[in-house]
Order: sequence, then structure tokens, then C-alpha cells
Amino acid sequence: MAKIGIDSEFYRNNPRLKWVVLAVSFLISVASIYYTNILVDQLKAREKRQVQLFARALEYTVTEQGTELINFVTDEIIVENNSIPTIWINKEGQYFHRNIDIDEKMPEARKNRILEREVQAMKETYEPIRMSYRNEKGEVEEYGYVYYRNSFLLTQLIAYPYIQLSVIAIFGFISYLAFNYSKAAEQNRVWVGLAKETAHQLGTPLSSLMAWIEVIREDPEMRDKSVIDELEKDIHKLKIVTERFSSIGSTPALKKENVVTLINNVVNYLRPRVSSRIRMDVFTLSDTITVLAHAPLFEWVIENLCKNGVDAMGNSGTIAIKILRGSDGKVFIDVSDTGKGIPRSKLEAVFKPGFTTKKRGWGLGLTLAKRIIETYHNGKIFVKHSEEGQGTTFRISLDAA
Repeated sequence: MAKIGIDSEFYRNNPRLKWVVLAVSFLISVASIYYTNILVDQLKAREKRQVQLFARALEYTVTEQGTELINFVTDEIIVENNSIPTIWINKEGQYFHRNIDIDEKMPEARKNRILEREVQAMKETYEPIRMSYRNEKGEVEEYGYVYYRNSFLLTQLIAYPYIQLSVIAIFGFISYLAFNYSKAAEQNRVWVGLAKETAHQLGTPLSSLMAWIEVIREDPEMRDKSVIDELEKDIHKLKIVTERFSSIGSTPALKKENVVTLINNVVNYLRPRVSSRIRMDVFTLSDTITVLAHAPLFEWVIENLCKNGVDAMGNSGTIAIKILRGSDGKVFIDVSDTGKGIPRSKLEAVFKPGFTTKKRGWGLGLTLAKRIIETYHNGKIFVKHSEEGQGTTFRISLDAA
């Protein structure tokens, strides 16, 4: 029991662990992007200096006349710029470019239109670098402007962390789904094994009880007393419980059932077995509301909700069950109690294994109810309303038959 309690407590605290892992992953991602941005800024500054040097080299070739110096500048600086896309426009409006993917065989007018579009895009990225030179009179004249954008390497570096994080996120998401699926499959196997074993274990004492009932019937002193009838009701109930456990793990056959009758069966069984100060009422506008249901499992859900309500109220209170026809062929069953209610912070955890407000209990009842309604009956079950000190209302939504 202690081991189970520890596992249950760990399971309830597990969402916090997920948030811690998520927070650490987020910090790693932010740190990765921050460090990459530092490298990008350094590379941007380096490329800007290269383009400035490129512009100064162009100015130098205009002002200097020495053939060897011009050839050195042209070969070592201008030609060596083989990575940064660059366009320079002289004062006559002529276009020159480096590292621009453009077909040199196309007409000059079309080429200039492409270069104009490139220049507009470059303007939005970086401010152009102004080129000037000294004329024969020693006056400084404007020669033109150099435009540039990020090299392919820098573009890759900017996009790299986001691509990397996207791949990691996709991998993590797939891993998370696979982990949850395998965990759910393992839990299902445990649930099914436990349910089947419970049904098997109930079979032997149930058969023995039925035999003892026949022995008691033959006793003249007990023949006319109502105790035999009550015992038979309890034995019948045990048969239903055994059938419920046997149905877990296999797909139950759904039949057209009168939902009002099923709910009344549960209420009539529970009334004499709970405190006389607890009132249980069923409200409906029609006695012929039908749904597709597996009667033993559906009655188990209603019984579970009612027992939870009784536990929440203590020795006195009211449980009201309302059966309504909804739109789009739906049937709604609202189970309300006047108990202590569920804190708002715990509403999302009510259907998780291990959640319970009782000092003793494994917190499996609502988990089973959710599984029965949503997996076996293709319906929905949720907390419609809950207020501390006022009570709780659970709603079940099923397709009408």
C-alpha cells in the first residue's frame, strides 16, 4: 500500500516535472539562439568591413593610375570577393555586380531591371556605402554607391538555429507521442489484467453465496423474511460487478437502452444503502429516452458518480440526476451533488489516475468512468460546474439511439 501511495503521489506531481523539462528546453533554445545571434552579428560586422574595403578599393582604382597597383587592387580585393552579393552603381548610373546569380547573356535592359530589384532589396537590408574620389583639381566628387546583402553562409547561419530547433521540436513531439502511446498501452494492459483477475476471483465466492441462499431458503424460520430478498439483490449486484470487470479490455456490444430505466436501477439500489439523510432524485421530461449503451458499464459510471457525491457530502445532502434531450441527437445526463466541491486548480486533474479527495482511495473511479464513456460509448464526460462549498455537477453526453 505504501508503494502504491508513493507511485500515485509521483504521478500527481508528474505534470510539474514536465514543466521543468519544458522550461529547461526553452532555456537551452534561447541560449542557442542568443549565442548564434552573437556569431551572426560578428560575421555581419566582418562582411560590412569587407564591403567597405571593397568600396575603398574601387575608389582607389579610379584615382590611381599605376597599372601594377590597379592590378593588385583588382586581383587581391575586388576579385577575391566571391561570397558577398554586391552591386555598385557609378555616377553615370551604370550597374556592376559581383556574386549575383544572373545570366550574362540576357539583354542589358532586362539585366538592369533584375539588378534594380536586387538594389531595392539590398536597401531594405543595409545602408549603401558611398564611394567618392578626388578629381584632378583635388576636389572630392561622388563616384557612386555600393549595395550588398548577406552572404549565403551568413544566411545559413541565421536560419540554422531555427531549423535545428524545429527538427528537435518535431523529434521531441514524435517521441512524446510514442512515449505516451506506449505508456497508455502498458496502463491498458495493467488495467485489463487487473479487471480480468478481479472478475475471476469474484466468481468462486459468488457461486458459494448462491448455494448458501438456497440453503437458507429451505430453513422454515428464514423463508418468509425479507433478508433473503436483500441478499439476492446483493448477489445480483455482484454478478453485475463481475460482468463489468469482465467487460474491461474488450469492446462491449452497445444496445438500445432506456437511459431513464438504467439510472433508476442504480438509484433504487443505492437509496437503502446510503444514509437516510441523503436524498437522491431523478428528473426527466420523458420516460422513453434511449441511447446506445452497454448497461452494466453505463450503470457503473452512474453509480461511481453517485458514490463520489455521497462521499463529498458526508452524512446529508442531495444528489440530483437530470436527463435531457439535447440538440443534434444528443442525450445529456447531469449528476449534481451538494458536497464540498472541487477546487478550481484541480478541475483539470479530476479524471487522471490517482486523483482523489478522500484520505483512502486510489483515485481510479473517475478515470474508469471517462474510459467507459469516451472509449466504449463514444461520448463525453466532464465537470460542468463546481464551486467549493456548493457542490459539483458532472455532465455525460451520449448519442441518442
